[in-house]
Amino acid sequence: MDKSINNGVYQRRLLTHRIGITLSFLAMTIGIFFLLWILLTLFMKGFNAFNIGMLTESTPPPGATGGGLLNAIVGSLLMVGVATLICTPIGILAGIYLAEYGDENWFAQLTRFVTDVMLSAPSIVIGLFVYAIFVANMNHFSGWAGSIAISLIAIPVIVRTTDNMLQLVPGSLREAAFALGAPRWKVAILVRLRAVKAGVITGVLLAVARISGETAPLLFTALNNQFFNADMNKPMANLPVVIYQFAMSPYENWRALAWGGALLVTLSVLGLNILSRTLFSQKIQG
Repeated sequence: MDKSINNGVYQRRLLTHRIGITLSFLAMTIGIFFLLWILLTLFMKGFNAFNIGMLTESTPPPGATGGGLLNAIVGSLLMVGVATLICTPIGILAGIYLAEYGDENWFAQLTRFVTDVMLSAPSIVIGLFVYAIFVANMNHFSGWAGSIAISLIAIPVIVRTTDNMLQLVPGSLREAAFALGAPRWKVAILVRLRAVKAGVITGVLLAVARISGETAPLLFTALNNQFFNADMNKPMANLPVVIYQFAMSPYENWRALAWGGALLVTLSVLGLNILSRTLFSQKIQG
C-alpha cells in the first residue's frame, strides 16, 4: 500500500517536472526564434548599407543621395566617452561606500534605495530632468547635456555592480588586512576593490553598453546636428537619434543608413558584452 502511494506521488511529481521542463523549453525556443529573426533582419539590411562612405561622410540632407554617419559616430563616441569619465569614478566610489557602510547608517541605506529606483526609472524621465535643469537654463541643446543624461543612467548600474562584487570578498581577507594595521580606506580600495577589479570593470563595460543605444534622453538634451561638430557646447549628432529619425523618413537612403547605424550600435554593444565576459571569465580562471 505504501509503495503504491509513493509510486503515485512520484508519478505526479515526474509529470509535473516534465510539463515544467516542456513549457520552459517552449518559452526559450520562442524567445530565441524572435531574437534570431530580429538579428537576421538587422544583419541582412544593415550590411547592405555598410560602405566606406557611411564611415567617412556626414548625414545627407533630405532628398540627397549618398551620405554617411560620420558626424553621428563621432558625436556618440564623444558623449559616451565623457559620460564614462563622469559615471565611472562616481559609481565605483559610491559602490565602495555602500559596501563598507551600507548597514551602519541611514544615509547609505537611502542611497541604496535611490540607486535601485534609478535602475528602473524610464530613461525619458532622466532626459526630461536634465532638460529642465541644464538645457532650459542654458537655453540651448548640447553634447554636455547629453553626456550628463546618459551618465545618470550608467551610474546606478556601476554602483550596484561594485556593491555586489565587493560583498563577495571573503570576510577573512578583510580581517587579515585589519590585523596588519591597515586603515579602513586602504582595506576598501587596495584589498577589497583589487580583489574584484575584473567584476567592477565588467560592470563599467555593461553600463557603457547600455547607454550606447539610449535615444530618449538625447532627444531632450543633445538633440541632433546634420553637420559635423566636435564642440560639446552645441547640439550634437548621435547614432541613436539619427537612427530614430532616419528610420521613419520617406527617403530610401536615409532608411538604409538607419539600418547600417543600428547594426553598428548592435556590433558595438555585442563587442562590449563579449569583452566584459572575457575579462570576468579570465579572472575566475585565474
